[in-house]
Amino acid sequence: MPDTAFAIAPSPLTLAGHGVTLVPLDASHVAALEAAAADGELWRNRLTSVPEPGQMAAYVTAALAGRDAGGMLPFAVREDDSGRIIGTTRYHDILAPVARVEIGYTWYAASWHRTHVNSACKLLLLTHAFETLGAKVVGWRTDNYNLTSQRAIERLGAKRDGVIRHHALRRDGTVRDTVMYSVVAGEWPEVKAHLHYQFSRHAA
Repeated sequence: MPDTAFAIAPSPLTLAGHGVTLVPLDASHVAALEAAAADGELWRNRLTSVPEPGQMAAYVTAALAGRDAGGMLPFAVREDDSGRIIGTTRYHDILAPVARVEIGYTWYAASWHRTHVNSACKLLLLTHAFETLGAKVVGWRTDNYNLTSQRAIERLGAKRDGVIRHHALRRDGTVRDTVMYSVVAGEWPEVKAHLHYQFSRHAA
């Protein structure tokens, strides 16, 4: 195996810590995710991929097909105090020969926006990617108009790689530019320390 590859192959697992648990996504989560998406009517945001009412089963089926094809690893997000499924996230665009993975398809019920949840999920996913899988780089992509997402990614310590022009369709049929970000393995210790510092401030 070349030293550019993952140390171990990504596979379904549960990640837990900092008040959240990421469990492998499956069809049993459809109803809970429908309820989470209804909290804030998240599908009305043209810049995200949250499915409209009645489309969650197809959304989960597509995610599981991506898992079976080897390009995705989707999770349901459970908030530990309530025990509720409040959203979803996943690894995607998994490129084993170069040990690259991206984090995306992330959304949470509106009640959990601007809380510890997003930072907790990202810390779990980044730690697993760099310290268990042996990833060389973790990436993100977002809509050029989704400034909230861009700020959240930048707060993690990710670097902006650039913009891919005229790259992907939005739900309303318009074409977006895609902003790309990444953290490389050598930056992970500092990013990890920063995330733990953020949690210590939140708990104080």
